Amino acid sequence: MSRAQTTAGHRADTAPATERIGMIYARTTDGVIGAAGSMPWSVPEDLAHFKRTTIGHPVIMGRKTWDSFPEKFRPLPGRTNIVITRNEAARREMTAAGATVVSSPEQALKTARAAEGSEEIWIIGGGEIFDALADAASLAVITVINSAAPGDTRAPQLDSTWKSTMVEPANGWLTSSSTQEYRIELWEKN
Repeated sequence: MSRAQTTAGHRADTAPATERIGMIYARTTDGVIGAAGSMPWSVPEDLAHFKRTTIGHPVIMGRKTWDSFPEKFRPLPGRTNIVITRNEAARREMTAAGATVVSSPEQALKTARAAEGSEEIWIIGGGEIFDALADAASLAVITVINSAAPGDTRAPQLDSTWKSTMVEPANGWLTSSSTQEYRIELWEKN
């Protein structure tokens, strides 16, 4: 894989001097981001891209997204993991595992702004969390999977205030080691 393919959409390409709040997710061409608590595809390159982009920065997620990570990867290393939940039992378990647990999207942003690496804050899902925090975001880094896999969770809708500023590759698709086709898109709010 070429350097352009491994760094497409990476934060260093567009890092601002001030705080930036971004959403990062993978979705099918039909907008599916999840099925029964997992991703209905395998693209190891996307997982590596996700890690490169979010490492060193706070990530905000809901309880279901936290639960979707294998236990050995919770909390995601090298990032402040902020989980939004009102479930007290889950709160205790996630706190014991190393997450910073809050009860509202507003609290999540406040906590992220105080965390190490807060010049970039990443909203990583799921659907309800994207919906709750989309207005705060000015950047969306999206891996589009060339698939029509069915699912029960959909990507946020980017309206006319968003503009596509980068696609890798410019034409066609990259091919994962799993043979799944994908591309990386960068969208910015006007």
